[in-house]
Amino acid sequence: MATRRLYGLLAEFDNPAELYHACEQVRDAGYRDWDSFSPFPVHGIEKAMGFSWSFIPWVAAAFGFTGAAGGFALQAWVATTAYPLVISAKPLLSWQAFIPVTFEVGILSTAIGTLLSMLIFNGLPRLHHPLFGSERFEKASDDKFFVAIEAKDGKFELEGTRAFLEGLGAAHVEVVED
Repeated sequence: MATRRLYGLLAEFDNPAELYHACEQVRDAGYRDWDSFSPFPVHGIEKAMGFSWSFIPWVAAAFGFTGAAGGFALQAWVATTAYPLVISAKPLLSWQAFIPVTFEVGILSTAIGTLLSMLIFNGLPRLHHPLFGSERFEKASDDKFFVAIEAKDGKFELEGTRAFLEGLGAAHVEVVED
């Protein structure tokens, strides 16, 4: 029979204020591989968790500009090389007519590229997450608040991290296996 691997520790809190302060303490303690879970958005939790800038806007911009340039280049190639037509003595490269399609292709490529990037960066699709095996974690969508610290964190030590989470005022701390 295969042995189960340790995923980390799951700490339960009773209200959003406790969760917010726990996140600040976990961040300040230097943990890197952890997350918080709440049944509703908690204002300012991203600051408490130490999130800073995101490179997603740069990824979206790269996909958008690449798509727009590709759309414009395709129209220019068709109009000047593949199927040139002189209409009403207008120049072959009448770029003003290309703007709507260029814009739409840029928006489409931004949306598709950002979606694919989000899936890749978040490690999705993930059909199973170890936290789903916890019966207490089911309350994360109802009325409880959780902090999970993963065992792969360089600072993680089972008993020390458990004592740290209990010291934060966690109502319950549980070991989660994968």
